[in-house]
Amino acid sequence: MASRLKERYIKKIMPAMIKDFSYKNVMQVPKLQKIIVHVTLGEATQNIKLLDVAEKELAAITGQKPLVTKSKKAIAGFKLRKGVPLGCKVTMHGERMYEFMDRLISVALPRIRDFRGLSRKSFDGRGNYSFGLKEQYIFPEINYDKVEMVHGIDITICTSAKTDEECRALLTHIGMPFRK
Repeated sequence: MASRLKERYIKKIMPAMIKDFSYKNVMQVPKLQKIIVHVTLGEATQNIKLLDVAEKELAAITGQKPLVTKSKKAIAGFKLRKGVPLGCKVTMHGERMYEFMDRLISVALPRIRDFRGLSRKSFDGRGNYSFGLKEQYIFPEINYDKVEMVHGIDITICTSAKTDEECRALLTHIGMPFRK
């Protein structure tokens, strides 16, 4: 069974995008390719248990086991050595990606305090959109009482769009709340 967002993409968003950009072929319509969710903890150099907790929280949010990311080089000013675990990330494709995007738009983003919308300037010029969240407990999977440390989450949405305008139109049709 296809997710709610994927069905809406096929039935409503694709025809609207074809009409807006006058594509000649259905295959030209931009679509979501992958979503990358990333957490970096600088404090993990002193306390490795914080990284374990962040890994469990990211697994609960995405429904997928995170990959632990390590430092690429040593930086003496930050007391950092090469190969030290610093964060974790998850790359989602397919049905899990559509489910996560649906939960992000309909449940998590409305739970942000004083939310006025996402920035329209976070496109990279190649049809990808990145933004950060300051708190992980806006997701309903995280129990607020059991949160040991509040940390941010970086989310990158990769699409097959060629330009920022196509990506912005796709994400607007999907329901991303951009700032006016």
